[in-house]
Amino acid sequence: MNLLLLTGNHLEALPSLDLLPYTVKVSPLESWTESTRDPNVAAVLVDACTQLNQARATCRALRANGVNVPVIALVREAGLAAVSADWSIDDFILTTAGPAEVAARLAMVVKRRGLENATTDDLIHVGDLTIDPHSYTTKLRGESLVLTYKEFELLRFLAQQPGRVFSRDQLLREVWGYDYFGGTRTVDVHVRRLRAKLGPNCEKMIGTVRQVGYKFVLPGGSSGAVSALPTEDSWERSLASVLA
Repeated sequence: MNLLLLTGNHLEALPSLDLLPYTVKVSPLESWTESTRDPNVAAVLVDACTQLNQARATCRALRANGVNVPVIALVREAGLAAVSADWSIDDFILTTAGPAEVAARLAMVVKRRGLENATTDDLIHVGDLTIDPHSYTTKLRGESLVLTYKEFELLRFLAQQPGRVFSRDQLLREVWGYDYFGGTRTVDVHVRRLRAKLGPNCEKMIGTVRQVGYKFVLPGGSSGAVSALPTEDSWERSLASVLA
């Protein structure tokens, strides 16, 4: 495991590290921007033995600048009371911790951060829309959308392949399954409900291709021309106005 130790002048901030089979790169607190660019670093250790305010500022700056490996503060017991959630750290280690404790805490925090990053990578982000396939939640501009299971599955399936057109039969097979005996009209009903829940500003994310099916349209993307096509509802309203 490769570790980065950011410290002022306390090269012995965590003596137990010398007894563990880790590669430790030492860098001044002020030079964290350059040193954190190493892609092989598994965790960043911040020396908070004496300069607590500087250490806190460094930890917050690391997280604010997108450092996505674990950030761990090395703290003396006397300064432990100063450590709080606003440090934006993943964990802390007392400078008196033994090798076994240090190894265990590092292993757990690195694994936990890896799982969190993997989960985040699975999120689908489209403009202001976020789809989380793990929790089956959808947010639009930070506000949760209340979707049924099939509405969620339909939206996720389309959003995962933006620009690709799917016929109603394809959507029935992929979202509802081969054992579904309902007609293709159910796809239209779910699309209409999804558009209503997305609202007037985002309903065009689900574009209609006349006599073919539906596709997911990226906001402001090259697929915008398709999103501008009239939906079936608008065609029906136009026809009704002509016949009236």
